[in-house]
Amino acid sequence: MPPIQIFNPEDYHGDNQNWMISQSSDKYIYVANNKGLLEFNGAEWQMYPSPNNTIIRAVRVIADRIYTGCYMDFGYWQKDIYGKLTYTSLKPMLNEKMIEDEQIWQILPHNEWVIFQSFNKIYFYNTQTESFKILRSNKLIFNVFEIKDNIYYHIQGEGIYKVEDGKPIMFLEETIVKNSRIINLYGTSNGLIFLTRESGFYKFENGVISKWHTEADDLVDDSSIYKGLKLSDGSFVLGTISNGVINLKPDGSINYHITQKNGLSNNTALSLFEDFDKNLWIGLDNGINCINVTSPIKVFYDFDGILGTVYCSEVFKENVYIGTNQGLFYRKINSKEPFQFIEGTAGQVWDLFNYNDETLFCGHHMGTFLVENNKVTLIDNDLGAWTFKTVPNRKNLLLKGNYKGLSILENTNDTWIYRNKINGFNNSSRFFEIDSSLNVWVGHEYKGVFKLQLNDSLTRVINQSMEPSLSIGKNSSITKYKNDILYAFEKGVYKYNKERETFECDSILSPIISEDNYTSGKLIVDEKDRLWAFSRDNIYFISNDHLTNLPKIDTISIPSNYRKMILGYENISLLNDDTYLLGTANGYLTIDISKIKKDETFKIYLDRVTLKDKNDSVFYYNSKENGVFDYNQGLLLFEYAVPSYNKYTDIKYQYILEGHLNKWSDWANEPKVQFENLSFGNYTFKVKAKIGNTETSNIEMYHFTIKRPWYLSNLALLLYFLLFILIGFVVHRAYKRHYHKKLKRKQLESDQLIMHIKNEQLNNDIESKNRELTISKMSIIKKNELLNAIKKELNDEEEKPSKNVKSVVKLIDKNLNNTKDWEFFVKAFNNTDKGFLDRLKLLHPDITPNDLRFCVYLRMNLSSKEMAPLLNISVKSVETKRYRLRKRMNLEHEESLVSYIMNI
Repeated sequence: MPPIQIFNPEDYHGDNQNWMISQSSDKYIYVANNKGLLEFNGAEWQMYPSPNNTIIRAVRVIADRIYTGCYMDFGYWQKDIYGKLTYTSLKPMLNEKMIEDEQIWQILPHNEWVIFQSFNKIYFYNTQTESFKILRSNKLIFNVFEIKDNIYYHIQGEGIYKVEDGKPIMFLEETIVKNSRIINLYGTSNGLIFLTRESGFYKFENGVISKWHTEADDLVDDSSIYKGLKLSDGSFVLGTISNGVINLKPDGSINYHITQKNGLSNNTALSLFEDFDKNLWIGLDNGINCINVTSPIKVFYDFDGILGTVYCSEVFKENVYIGTNQGLFYRKINSKEPFQFIEGTAGQVWDLFNYNDETLFCGHHMGTFLVENNKVTLIDNDLGAWTFKTVPNRKNLLLKGNYKGLSILENTNDTWIYRNKINGFNNSSRFFEIDSSLNVWVGHEYKGVFKLQLNDSLTRVINQSMEPSLSIGKNSSITKYKNDILYAFEKGVYKYNKERETFECDSILSPIISEDNYTSGKLIVDEKDRLWAFSRDNIYFISNDHLTNLPKIDTISIPSNYRKMILGYENISLLNDDTYLLGTANGYLTIDISKIKKDETFKIYLDRVTLKDKNDSVFYYNSKENGVFDYNQGLLLFEYAVPSYNKYTDIKYQYILEGHLNKWSDWANEPKVQFENLSFGNYTFKVKAKIGNTETSNIEMYHFTIKRPWYLSNLALLLYFLLFILIGFVVHRAYKRHYHKKLKRKQLESDQLIMHIKNEQLNNDIESKNRELTISKMSIIKKNELLNAIKKELNDEEEKPSKNVKSVVKLIDKNLNNTKDWEFFVKAFNNTDKGFLDRLKLLHPDITPNDLRFCVYLRMNLSSKEMAPLLNISVKSVETKRYRLRKRMNLEHEESLVSYIMNI
C-alpha cells in the first residue's frame, strides 16, 4: 500500500473530528475541524478558532479566499499582510435569518458562484455582485454536486434535482434514489455513476439506472459509506464509517483497503480530498492522514509481528520469498494474500541465494536449506550460513561463509551436498569474495580484511595475510562489482588494484559513502548489475553509462530514519522490471525506480515574521515589505515552510542573515529560526530548502533594519557632539587655568627663590656688617683699654707729671674722645640696623648725642661692663646713665629700657 503520513490531534492542536479538507494555490492545506479552521504549511499546523467558537463543518478554497461554513454562520477567510487569516461573515448580506440550529455541510464553486448547502437550503453567493440566491426545501437535503458544469442536489424521499435557469427540476426519482442516501455523483462519457451509502455503485446511462457490480461489492455491502471521491487517475476512494478507506481501480477492482489495523489512524473517514500532488487526504474521526497515492514507494507494515525484521528477499519461480528473524515466508508474485510461513525454518534467516534460477539456497542460523515452493531441505547443519558465492570455473561448487569460517557445497548427480570445511581459517565470514586466482577476500568489521589463498582442491588455506592498506571499519563490507573487489567503510570505497596489489580509493564511488553521511558500508549487486549503497540521507544505485562507459550514480532520497533498515544488514532485491524490495525492521518497502521524479520543483515560503517583546507580546510583520525594528526590542522569529507532503521526503532548511553571520547555516529540519540582541544596522534574511536532494527553485528574502538605540540616535549623537565640544571647551579652560596657576606658581617659586637668594645675600651682608661692627666695637674697646692703661700707668709713675707726660696724657684723652671712631661705628651700625637712629630721634627729638650713643650700645645688647670702656666711664656711671635715660624717655618703672630700645 502507499505510504501514509499520520497527524494526530496533538500534532495540530485541534479536536478529533475533521469534516472537510481543501488546498490553496500555494499548496497549504485547510481542514474544517471541531475547534475551528486548521492551516498546514507542510511544517507546522496553525489553529484559527471559528467565529462563534463552534464546529466548522465545511471548507473550500476558491481563488484567494477560504470559504467555511459552521453553526449559524458562513463566510470566508483571507490572509492579511502579516500572513494571518482574518474572517469575514457573509451572513449579514442575507435578506433573511438562518433558521435555528442551521449548519453548513457542503461548499462548492460554480463559475462566479459559491454554493453553501445546509440541511434544507442551498445558498448561491455571487462573488461579483456580492448577492445571494436561495433554494429552499421542506425536506432534508442530503448533498449537492457539480457534474460537467451542472448543479445537482439530492433530497430525502424525493430524488435528485438539477438546477436549470436558477430553478430546480426533478432529474431522477427512481426508488433506489428516493430510498437511498447518495454519497456522490460522478460523470462518465455515457452518463452518471452514483454512490450510495448502503448498496454501493449504480450507473445511469441512456435514461436507465442499473447496479454496477464490482469486485468490492461484498466489502462495500459490509461497510457504511460516508464519503466518496473520484481521483484524477479515474480510481474511486470510499471513506467508511467503521471500515477505513477503500480504493477501487477505474474498473471497480480493489486496489487497496486501508484500516486502522494496517496503518490508518482511525476507521471512520469523515472527509476525502485529493491535493495538487495527487496525495489523498483523509479527515478522520480521530486525526488526519495523508496517503501518497502516486509515490514510487509502497509500504508493507508488519503490524501483527508475524514477519518480523526482513533480512533478505528473493523472487524465485513465481514466488516471492522473505527471510526474516522469525523464519522464511513466501507468497505468489503480485498476490495480495498474506505471506505464508515455511515449516522448518523458524529462526534467523541470513541470506537467500538464487543459483542460476535452478536452486534457491537459504542461509539460516541452523545451517543451509534448499527451498522448493513451500518446502525446505536441510543440507548442511553448520551453524550460521551467512551467504554463498560461485567458484570461478567450477559450476558444481559453491563457497559458503558461516560463523566459523568457510566451507564448500558440491552438486553431485543434481544434488547439492556439504563437501568440506576449508581448514586454516576459523573467523566469521559474513562478507567475502573469491577471484579467478582462488584468492578469497574476507571482510571482518572488527579485525580487518583477510586475503586467503586456497589450494586447488579448496580444502585448506595455504597462505593468509591481512590487507595492510585498509583499516577496520564498523558496518564495513566487501563485494565484487564488474570483476573488481570493493571494500566500503566510513572512509569511502576502495578498489583492489591487481597490478599494485593494494586497495586504492575509488574517486567516483567514494563520495556516496562520505564520512559525515556514513551509516553503513554495505554494498549489494542486483540481478541487473546495479550496485546499491546506503547512507544516512540517501539510497544510491550505480549503473553503467553506455555513452561514457563510466559509472552513473542515481539517488533515491529516503533518510535512514524513515526506511528503518538494520544498519549493516541492509538488503534489496529485484521484484520485477524496475521495482525493488527493501527489507526493514518491521516489514518492507518496494520502490519503482522508473517512477522517481527527477524534475520535480519545490518552492519555499516565508510564512511569518514575528517579534516577541520582553512582555511576551507577539507582533506580526508583513514579510513582503522591509521591516524596521527598535533596538533590543525582543526575539525576532522567522517561520518558513515547503508545502510538500511526501512521507519519505526529508525537508531541510538553510538560512543566512547578511549583516550578522554572512555565511549559510548548516542544513537542519527546523522550519524556524529566531534572533535576539542584534546590533543596529541593515540586515537581509535569506532562506532556502532542500527536499531530498533537490533545492527549492526560489530563495525567500526579507530586508529589515534595526534602529539605533536612543543613545545612538542622530539627536543623541548631535547632543554628544555638542557635549563633547562643551567638555572640550571646559577642559581647555580648566587646563588653561591650571597651566596659568602652574605658571604663576612657578613664577612665585622663582620670585621666592630670588627673594631667598637676596635674603641670603642680605643676611650675608648683615653678617658681614655685623662682623665689621663687632670688629669696630672690639677695636675701639681694645684701643680705649690700651689708652686707659697707658694713661693710668703714666699717672701712677709720677706724682707730678712732666710736661711731656701731660702732653701724652692729653693726646690719649683726645684719642679716647675721638669722634671719628664714633662716626665709623655709627656708619657700620646703620648698615646693620637701618633707620633705628632716625626712629629714635623721631620718638625723642630732645635726645642728646651721648644718649644716642648709649642707645646704640643698648640696641646692640651690650652689658654695662662692655659699655664702660666705650664711653670712657666707670660701670657705675653706666648704670647712672641708664637711669637718667629712662627718665628722659619717660619710661614706666616696670618697663625694661633694653626691651624698649630693642622694639623701636
